[in-house]
Amino acid sequence: MKTYKIVYITGASSGIGKEVAQLLSEKGLRLVLLARREEKLLEVKENLSEPEKCHVLACDISDTQKINEALNRLPVEFQQCDVLINCAGAALGLGTGQQSNWKDWQTMIDLNCSGLAFLTHHVLPGMVDRNLGHIVNIGSIAGTYPYKGGNVYGATKAFVEQFTLNLKSDLLGTAVRVSNIEPGMILDTEFSLVRFGGDADKAASVYDGIEALNSADIASAVLWVLDQPAHVNVNRIEMMSVNQAPARTEYHKTTTKKD
Repeated sequence: MKTYKIVYITGASSGIGKEVAQLLSEKGLRLVLLARREEKLLEVKENLSEPEKCHVLACDISDTQKINEALNRLPVEFQQCDVLINCAGAALGLGTGQQSNWKDWQTMIDLNCSGLAFLTHHVLPGMVDRNLGHIVNIGSIAGTYPYKGGNVYGATKAFVEQFTLNLKSDLLGTAVRVSNIEPGMILDTEFSLVRFGGDADKAASVYDGIEALNSADIASAVLWVLDQPAHVNVNRIEMMSVNQAPARTEYHKTTTKKD
């Protein structure tokens, strides 16, 4: 990781993105932190070990036109992205497909798929030209294991997984690396709070009796992936708490009437 100098982190105002920023700041890297809430970004920046090496960019990454303009206006010392860490994402609602709100589906697709893909598309040519770089996507076990109410959220994370693997094929012959980290249940993020529309009690109930993963666990995995020797590419890491396991196949029984 010694050859990396500048890291872009999306979703950096809280949760995994915030933890990653703190770890990488301790390594002396320059950071560009992206998220919608400027006040939260500035708070993260102030608490970094080297805040002078950080630039905050308050933006909605699903608005590709505005994010493109903002990235093109970055100070020169922050323009050459060596590492992109795609942490931004959201799950909205837990209703079945037939009960879901289309706007929620569209928002998840725009953020989890289009925003991630756009930022990757923006930085990838420069990485390839310099023959140096690493893209780390924060996926989810929901991209592999379906569950009731996961519908579009799970599909967006399946996109992230397959996009990562296909990029690896495209990058053969270069030194650019790409990885997908796929966590299970995480306690200290705003994931469930967002999913349930800000209902803190309902969000907290998801984790009752469960010692879930935390943001620091995932940030440590990101650091480990980045810190591997230059010839090593970690394609994917699936992470779960010991209190979680892949779900069995679901089934529905119907009763048969006897004459």
